[in-house]
Amino acid sequence: MGDTEYRNVRLTEDAYRQLKRRKREGESFSDTVERIAGERSLLDLKGMLTEEEAESMREAIHARDERSRDELDRLAERMDS
Repeated sequence: MGDTEYRNVRLTEDAYRQLKRRKREGESFSDTVERIAGERSLLDLKGMLTEEEAESMREAIHARDERSRDELDRLAERMDS
């Protein structure tokens, strides 16, 4: 294994908690930061989609959110029973 350079980074408590929530099992904080930093944002797609494609994507996201809410409602009902 090669020599690794390390840097200290100060985070607010809130930023630390958010990073810790995103950290996966077996992943170091450095791994987590590298994974998150490499993620793409939907904003990166700006200008790449036609208005129709963007609308289709918005509709698909909305439909997925609705299904997720419905599934959570059914789960909550079962837990209440």
